[in-house]
Amino acid sequence: MTAPRPADADRHLPESRNVAKPHGLERHGPAAAPPLQFLAFDFGTVRVGVATGNTLLRRASALTTIAAVGDARFERIGKLIAEWQPQALVVGVPWHPDGAAHDNTRRAQRFARQLHGRFHLPVHGVDERYSTTEALAAGAADVDAESAAIILDQYLKSLP
Repeated sequence: MTAPRPADADRHLPESRNVAKPHGLERHGPAAAPPLQFLAFDFGTVRVGVATGNTLLRRASALTTIAAVGDARFERIGKLIAEWQPQALVVGVPWHPDGAAHDNTRRAQRFARQLHGRFHLPVHGVDERYSTTEALAAGAADVDAESAAIILDQYLKSLP
């Protein structure tokens, strides 16, 4: 049986054992969640713009544009998912300026459902009104990919 420690035993510890953590590294509550990686898509009937981003930097980057022809687009998207390993996908959903749906609204929503069904990742829809106009105004070299980055930036800014 060991003897109980005196109440003042800790005051004899060397000073180096009581070093404070640098400011900002203190642990308060559960450990911070790891950053989440996203791929975002600006859906079009001819081309699909793709961007990547994460919750660590909270900034999106234009990645590429792929042809939106049949199942070949999903093969290319599958390769991008394998490469970037996102935890979720974001799809821009277009609306009329007054908020009404139109044919491309339904097409983009269908595309989002197809992504979810094929790749089993969460898919978040984002109102993408004016993303192409904004990309054009910024002088983007790849308007579709830059539009996807604008969509993802908008989504990342909406996160808590």
